[in-house]
Amino acid sequence: MGYLSPMTSSQQHPAAGAPSLTGQEPLFIVLNTGSGRGDAQVLQDTIRRILDEAGRRYTLMPVDDPSRLIDISQAAVKRARDEQGAVIAAGGDGTLNAVASTVLGKGVPFGILPQGTFNYFGRSYGISQDTEVALRGFLQGHLRPVQVGQLNGRLFLVNASLGLYPTLLEDREAYKQRFGRSRLVALWSGIVTLLRAPRQLRLQLEYEGKARDLRSPTLVVGNNKLQLEHIGIESQELDRNRLVAMAARPVGTLALYGLLLRGLFSRLGDAEHVINFAFDRLTVHIRGRSRVKVAMDGEISWMNTPLEFKVADERLPLVVPADSQYLDRS
Repeated sequence: MGYLSPMTSSQQHPAAGAPSLTGQEPLFIVLNTGSGRGDAQVLQDTIRRILDEAGRRYTLMPVDDPSRLIDISQAAVKRARDEQGAVIAAGGDGTLNAVASTVLGKGVPFGILPQGTFNYFGRSYGISQDTEVALRGFLQGHLRPVQVGQLNGRLFLVNASLGLYPTLLEDREAYKQRFGRSRLVALWSGIVTLLRAPRQLRLQLEYEGKARDLRSPTLVVGNNKLQLEHIGIESQELDRNRLVAMAARPVGTLALYGLLLRGLFSRLGDAEHVINFAFDRLTVHIRGRSRVKVAMDGEISWMNTPLEFKVADERLPLVVPADSQYLDRS
């Protein structure tokens, strides 16, 4: 079987601390058949066609049972390490997060074929939601070590949150299951969620050597320039190995509607009821709560407190298209 020619750009500009690319790596593709926008069989057929045409060795590793996603991801990483290969994740945000978590720190190149609704992570690095475009971009791509966040040791690519935001995500998913995936459905579900008066959390925030008390219905920590810029929050601090926290001051339901609309029109950063700040490590104590519901890249789980947000010590060796004009230029 033939191979593509070596990836000249990555050889001339190797990514510090990341594996190099030759263009001959066997590919181990973790594909979540239950996530994403389209037909899983069409997705697999597209992947096979492109890689067969390119003469690349590859193994498709479909995930039919979500409970097996981590096990299959770990198997893919092991094979990639043993055979000097690369791992590719195909699926929505939760799939990308799970596979990235197993790749981080293992010295294995990582690629993505995004199938989610918003694709903030992929779009930030010029990776298309169109599977054929994204895969061809991977084949001609180069390595870019990218920053990821961690919450109590667990990785997040785009954001992590607690309070109202996880509830919004849960309700949005329920509405999508019932009415289909669209931004209008997402907006309507958010409006309905806010009708239920959100509970205020009593938070103690420790960062930059100081402590701060805050009452808020939600706290969101962002690691994605595109998402932050879309809601009107400054994102330059991400270039300085920091994360950005956002919280709403205690407000009534009407004011929360106003914040939702400001976010839609990229003006959240100007809202008087919103605070935001950058940090490299943040510890969050929640008065009266030993466990709290959190959302990480859209996946909901329970976590013990206190919560510690930080920039991961290692960067993720992401393969990006050679001609991408991604936002992260750090």
